[in-house]
Amino acid sequence: MGGTYFFTVVTYDRKPILTIPENIQRLREAFRHVMRKHPMDIEGIVILPDHLHCLWRLPERDNDFSIRWSKIKRYFSLSAAGVEQGQVSETRRRKREKAVWQRRFWEHLIWDEHDWRSHMDYIHYNPVKHGYVEAPGDWPYSSFSKSVKKRMVSTGLGQDKA
Repeated sequence: MGGTYFFTVVTYDRKPILTIPENIQRLREAFRHVMRKHPMDIEGIVILPDHLHCLWRLPERDNDFSIRWSKIKRYFSLSAAGVEQGQVSETRRRKREKAVWQRRFWEHLIWDEHDWRSHMDYIHYNPVKHGYVEAPGDWPYSSFSKSVKKRMVSTGLGQDKA
């Protein structure tokens, strides 16, 4: 049990709401709030306008990432800025869901050190891939700088990416 997982979580209809300053703060609060009761180590993260990627290490004998995502999404959604509730589907209205997140997320169990490094590189290079910045260290909503300081990644990240 436990383990390390890579996740991709996307906003509803790919609305670019995550990097609104109030929402960055709200997302940080959501993670802290959930981690108090459901601990995990966030080894890497990048938040882009309409999605985020992260790498979590869960405690031994605990692989319930779904409850963590459910609570993070709910906490964030309570007061997310830039969300127009008039655009929700009838199904979402019946289930009392706001138009903030796609219902599902993508997860991948990390197999080994090589897989871990590949996913950390993917996380940190993502803002460059999407054309937001020239270099990973230029994106403010990423763990890249902290990872470099901890020597988890090198500053040359992305130099060989196409």
